[in-house]
Amino acid sequence: MPILSSHSLEIISRSAEQTRRVGMRLGTLLQPGDVVHLIGELGSGKTTFVQGVSAGWGSLDPVSSPTFVLVNVYRRPDSQRLYHLDAYRLSGAQEAWELDLDGLLESGTLLIEWAERIRQALPPAFLSVRLTWVEQNQRDLLLDACGSRYETLLASFRKGVYGG
Repeated sequence: MPILSSHSLEIISRSAEQTRRVGMRLGTLLQPGDVVHLIGELGSGKTTFVQGVSAGWGSLDPVSSPTFVLVNVYRRPDSQRLYHLDAYRLSGAQEAWELDLDGLLESGTLLIEWAERIRQALPPAFLSVRLTWVEQNQRDLLLDACGSRYETLLASFRKGVYGG
């Protein structure tokens, strides 16, 4: 296995609750305009992770997979918005642009499941979270920062998780 760069962080989650807690840590750090790519097969824990992100970010709204509605919006008392986009049913970048991604980014934070399907429509800087199903109660989470904002975000996240 290759050694991870300083722009990456791997976390082994041993339960759905632990996956949520990792998401909560990340959620506390997200700001409007941030983009997080969520990569993983069905059942890998993407929605569970987003439940944690949303809670850590400050929303009390229930989180569910946006597979059929494409975008779920979670709110918090200061009127900020957290957008949860599922690109699985999109045919490509053109359909993504039609969703007004720029408008979403101007007004909130964007979490994208199946981001690789619309990569051309997304900003070049982002945080990637790859979730891999290992066994019933274990997931491997690999976070990769692409761009200086996300390198700083990942460094803060690493410090919050591991201290130091």
